[in-house]
Amino acid sequence: MSFKPIIALDADGVLLDYNLAYASVWERAFGQRPAEKDKDGYSPLDRWAVEFLEGERLAVLRAYMDEQFWSSVPPLELAVDACHRLHDAGYDLVCVSALANDFQDFRLRNLRDAGFPIERVIATGRSAGARSPKADAIEQLAPVAFVDDFLPYFRGIPPAVHRALITRGGNGTPNVGPELAQIHSLHGDLWRFSEWVLGPGCTLRSRAP
Repeated sequence: MSFKPIIALDADGVLLDYNLAYASVWERAFGQRPAEKDKDGYSPLDRWAVEFLEGERLAVLRAYMDEQFWSSVPPLELAVDACHRLHDAGYDLVCVSALANDFQDFRLRNLRDAGFPIERVIATGRSAGARSPKADAIEQLAPVAFVDDFLPYFRGIPPAVHRALITRGGNGTPNVGPELAQIHSLHGDLWRFSEWVLGPGCTLRSRAP
């Protein structure tokens, strides 16, 4: 029996436009869509003219981050096309997301409705420790590559896995510092990652178990 090589993909910032969805949920919660402050901002606080929330207002916003929200985050430009290219080239795509398990099925529905050729989502939750909350899932999956847009989530990823960092949103990015040395390749978005994978000289398939 032959097995397809797996590529593990983060969701928000790699497949889906969480920042754009944040503006929509803010409008639902508070009745006014925020103005765009910086289109190249990394996080919602960097991109939109919104304040840091805590207490009651944070609880209000989180109440709107419900089934509807996690089922309808829009895809990033060319992300669906990039995934189809990888899928058609023989890769099995699995989404590994630092999302609460309660929302795992909604995230899968979101991806399927958007047209992604992805049949599996692993929701790892978040953790405050030094090890990535995704490390255990990646170790069990044994993918040829792991693609994320958040540098700290590569901590503890097995060394045999190719680590590909998406370098979006340069303003306010956490993707700086000595930990960049552990990254194998940098890509502006998932489309450019797919071009690299399908280009000459890529050795991802040779890493397949």
